[in-house]
Parts: sequence; C-alpha cells; structure tokens
Amino acid sequence: MKAPALFLLLLTAAPAFTQSAQSPCTAPAYRAFDFWLGEWDVFDAADHSLAAHVRVTSVENGCALREEYHGTDGSSGESLSSWDESHQVWRQNWVSGRGSQVSIEGTLHSGSLILTGPEQGTHTPDLVRGTWTPEATGVREVGERSTDNGQTWQPWFDLHFRPATADDPNAESDRQTLAALDDEFQRAVKNKDTAAIGRLLAPNFILVNGKGQVFTRAQLMAEAQTGTVYEHQEDSNKTVRLYGDTAVVTALLWVKGTDAGKPFDKKVWFSDTYLRTPNGWQYTFAQSSLAAPTTTP
Repeated sequence: MKAPALFLLLLTAAPAFTQSAQSPCTAPAYRAFDFWLGEWDVFDAADHSLAAHVRVTSVENGCALREEYHGTDGSSGESLSSWDESHQVWRQNWVSGRGSQVSIEGTLHSGSLILTGPEQGTHTPDLVRGTWTPEATGVREVGERSTDNGQTWQPWFDLHFRPATADDPNAESDRQTLAALDDEFQRAVKNKDTAAIGRLLAPNFILVNGKGQVFTRAQLMAEAQTGTVYEHQEDSNKTVRLYGDTAVVTALLWVKGTDAGKPFDKKVWFSDTYLRTPNGWQYTFAQSSLAAPTTTP
C-alpha cells in the first residue's frame, strides 16, 4: 500500500529531532576556569600539611564546574561555578556542611580568576575574595576577608592544589588495615587497655583538641588509668585516604560515659594521621573538633 502523499510530505519536511542539541556553552569564556578541573590533593601553604581532597568536574554540558571538597578535619562543602554570558562575569556559589554560604563573582585578571562577594552562615557577614591562579604544578587558591566593605583585606587561607596521588595496587588492603587499626584504638580506649594504646601510638604522638590543647602519648596512657568509665567509644562516617606512606582517617566519634562521677555524652569529628613504617602503620597525629551540635528528630 502506498503512503498518502500528505504523509510522505510530512516525513520529508520533519526536522531531525533525534539529533542532539548543541551545547550553548561553547564560547571561549566558558573554558577560562578549566585549569581547575581534576582530582586534587590540597596543601596549606603555611606548613605544607594536607588540608583536603577536592574533585572539580565539568557539569551541565560544560556550562559549569562543580567542586566537591572533603577536608582532612572532617569538613566538607560544594561549589558551582559558571560563566554569566549576559553580564560577562564568573559566578560561584558555595555551601559547606557547617552552614556557611558564599556567593562571589568576578573576571580574569592577568591569568588569575578573582571572585568577590559576601559570606554568611558562620561569621558576621564579611566580604570575601578568592583568587585562583594556575601554576606549573597545579593551582593556587588564595582567600581574603574584608570587614570594611573592601577597603582593606586580611589573609584568610592560602592553598596549593596538586594532582591527587594515584592509588597503588595495595590501596584497598591498606584502607582495610587502617580502618581496623582505628577500631582497635577506640576499643583500647574504651577498655582502658594501656598496653594496646602504647603499641598503637607512635613515640612522638600528639593530639590537639578543638580548644587547642595538646596531649602527648604519655598523657593519653596516664589518662587511661583514671576512673573514667566509657559506655560508648565508637565512630561512624569513617573515611580512609591514602597519600603514599601517609594516611588520614576522618570520622565522627561518639563518646559517652562518666568521669569522676560526672556523665558526659558528645560527638566530635576527628582527623587521625598514620605513617607507614618498617614495622607497619603507626598512629602519629590526631586533631579533634569541638563537640558537634546535637540534632533532634
């Protein structure tokens, strides 16, 4: 049976809807921030310590960059950066897991992307400025803050982004070992097992708590011999990150019990650093937050 002439006409005249639409974000301006794309290990410029792991990806058909930030102290956050063609500016919106929000905008200046805007959530509303500059070995990000509407600026942070170290074939085995060591240490504290605590901690071990107080290996072992009774000493939200012969374990620790007859019940974020030695992994440094806010159903 022959198709009606009108039907044939419609077929030949119909547009090719199966063809994918071209992305509107093809102008060179949309690629100006592509130097930030990648998997990054982020280091503090002040002491070269590992501060975070960051993943920056291209999203929405190349129209935006998404940043996923995971700090070694348990902090986290995400940002979305995009080129506003109509206003000829870059815009970035950031939100952290601790409630801060930053909305900044700006343009390229001598190869650096400089974005400025307000911060709200964790501080008195300030004006903040971020500068991203490509380097031979990665990217540098400098943060500044102003409390006088931009008349003067004070340093906030200075970070170097370096390509993340690729995992070796033994990475998963190392992660499992480190997670088990962390569990073993929490059990040793709960059970007041000084022998296990002494075996797991490096001789030069240091703990810094959220108030800035410093505790040594000897002090922790002495504390284990006090009358503190633990009902809970377990962690959750655990992440193990490997950086060659260095590992960082972050988690949310729940401690509950009594100390000198007084009850305590709190949760703290901690970041534990382990170093690989000829005798295995050793727990060398720990940093804990102040008590995390309690939540109600």
